[in-house]
Amino acid sequence: MSTIEKISEWKQKRDAIILAHYYVDDKVQAVADYVGDSFYLSKIAAKAKAQVILFCGVSFMGESAKILSPEKTVLMPDRLADCPMAHMADIGKIREMRDKYEDLAVVCYINSTALLKTYSDVCVTSSNALKIVKALPNQHIFFIPDENLGRYVASQVPEKHFIFNEGFCHVHKGILAENVKKTKEAHPDAQILVHPECTSDVVSLADYVGSTSGIIAFATESGAEEFIIGTEMGVLYELRQKNPGKRFYSVGHSQYCPDMRRITLEKVADALEQMSGRVELDEDIRRKAMKPLERMLELG
Repeated sequence: MSTIEKISEWKQKRDAIILAHYYVDDKVQAVADYVGDSFYLSKIAAKAKAQVILFCGVSFMGESAKILSPEKTVLMPDRLADCPMAHMADIGKIREMRDKYEDLAVVCYINSTALLKTYSDVCVTSSNALKIVKALPNQHIFFIPDENLGRYVASQVPEKHFIFNEGFCHVHKGILAENVKKTKEAHPDAQILVHPECTSDVVSLADYVGSTSGIIAFATESGAEEFIIGTEMGVLYELRQKNPGKRFYSVGHSQYCPDMRRITLEKVADALEQMSGRVELDEDIRRKAMKPLERMLELG
């Protein structure tokens, strides 16, 4: 029996669905029931009827699924697959900002730990951050943990005052403007599509700035034939599935998240067979983290 056949068999036995982020390996995306960005997958997790959710991604994604669906069993194929940025905010700094600004909203990127979510007012993703921040009545916004996404949102909402946190995604921060320019010189007809987790000098070069799902939609709808992709290259699988006649280029460095690459077909099969990698959360933390996620689903 092949690994894929094993996954199919155990998925049926366990009454499971497989959710996969765009950044995991192509082979894992191919066996998933749903593939998407963090916002899309969080909505799927909240509505899923299956009793077992196997989340192919990094730890904060599994936590979010468990927060939204506490009665379900949430499995992670590799519990060591983590997101460094998810930890890059300080609770003491959050308290300090709340004391300093009476009218403060702590806006927490969903790429964060469950504990950080408990200190936040609302969660956002790269696809809904702008909409949600605009909808908030608060004048002062403390955006955690990603500084680059926060600065991009702030540039679109000049009427509000932003306080930025010193967090970042190492993959997107590693996409350099000089390399984007060199790639554009090599492919002058290509449109530049970048994720707002990139630094502002990279964002300023883009023809389109948006979430992973937004980048896929833009490339699919565009009449252009060539694209320079400024995000994690796992997105190429979906881009090529939807656009077999178009060409996509990296910007000259390793645009891969090593934690996402920890997820393999073999680990997916083992997790389903052994029911391993269970996500467990303290109930008090889960309930407190639920509030900003619910508000995100409401506003986003």
